[in-house]
Amino acid sequence: MTLAPEQEGRPAPGRSFPVADAWATAFDAVPRSLFLPDLVWAHDMATGKSRPVDRTGDEDDWLAVAAADIPIVTQWDDGEHRGAEPGTVPTSSASMPSLVASMLDDLQAEPGMRVLEQGTGTGWNAALLAHRLGDANVTTVEIDAALSAQARAALERAGYRPTVVCGDGALGHPPGAPYDRIIATYGLREIPRAWIGQTRPGGLILAPFGTHYSNADALVRLTATGDGTASGPFLQPVEFMKMRSQRLRWPQNPADGGTVAESTTTSTLPPHGKFDPFPLAAGLRLRDVVHAIQPHQDGARTLWLYSLTTPAWSATTFPDGEDEHLVRQYGGRRLWEEFEQTLAWWHEAGEPGIERLGLTVTPDGWHAWLDEPARTI
Repeated sequence: MTLAPEQEGRPAPGRSFPVADAWATAFDAVPRSLFLPDLVWAHDMATGKSRPVDRTGDEDDWLAVAAADIPIVTQWDDGEHRGAEPGTVPTSSASMPSLVASMLDDLQAEPGMRVLEQGTGTGWNAALLAHRLGDANVTTVEIDAALSAQARAALERAGYRPTVVCGDGALGHPPGAPYDRIIATYGLREIPRAWIGQTRPGGLILAPFGTHYSNADALVRLTATGDGTASGPFLQPVEFMKMRSQRLRWPQNPADGGTVAESTTTSTLPPHGKFDPFPLAAGLRLRDVVHAIQPHQDGARTLWLYSLTTPAWSATTFPDGEDEHLVRQYGGRRLWEEFEQTLAWWHEAGEPGIERLGLTVTPDGWHAWLDEPARTI
């Protein structure tokens, strides 16, 4: 799913979402409805649920959904799902138009620039790019053969013929390199090194990036330097479906056996909503950890932390109205102590929002920073 908090700005007449002037003509000429299959699932951001909408049964409803500023699921379970009811895991979607418009503006692409899109999906975003930049300047990569074929057909019906590649996006597309811009439409936990190598010096990579600490992402805009390094700021919180090769695999941590250490803490749990700043900051500093929050009937919540690299977990329960909380830990990695160190850093830094954070990617890996690249987290 591709979600974002409310976008700023005023929509143009006849449009329910804001679009930068440079992209207005493309959005007016290329409606999302041209790229949607007959059966889609409209996603309600308030409830987190999706409902089927079939054009063959109710075309008016389908057209209204296509024009609405909401995400639309177009595939479940990597294409294995059948039937009208929602599947288990959404694996492809048409992003909410306001987010598509915002990302294209953030991409800072100008006519004459060459753009590599990662994640063709329905083909709508590629069509918007092709409308403004020209077919010859747009290459789009999709790993799913069925989705790639459907997008190619939809693009041709709409009158656009960018280069459509069915393949692994992690490899980029060397024949078209170097690119002035690379844009990803799925969430990442690692920036592929091939993308940096295929971006011209001074070129930009715009991608949703996050850590396995949570499912949330934040858009990061990296500038390539030409030496295998790219660096740049985070722009806004989002949530995207993840690159297939980088999806989270929950650790098989032992539930019992061994010694469980118990202690108490007076630390409080910061907000952990999908668009809150702490989960992103925590994941950037607290490496290879995934969290889950378990609600209890009495209003208490338990924060579970699991290591992705070694058998270890912690569970800290926060009862309503109590200042002291029970901590349980297992394994060779003391995750709660690491969490408290991260929490202390966040408070001392002034509880930074996403706009104060940035990312640098090198041939050896990545590191995050606060306010400027020299202030490594």
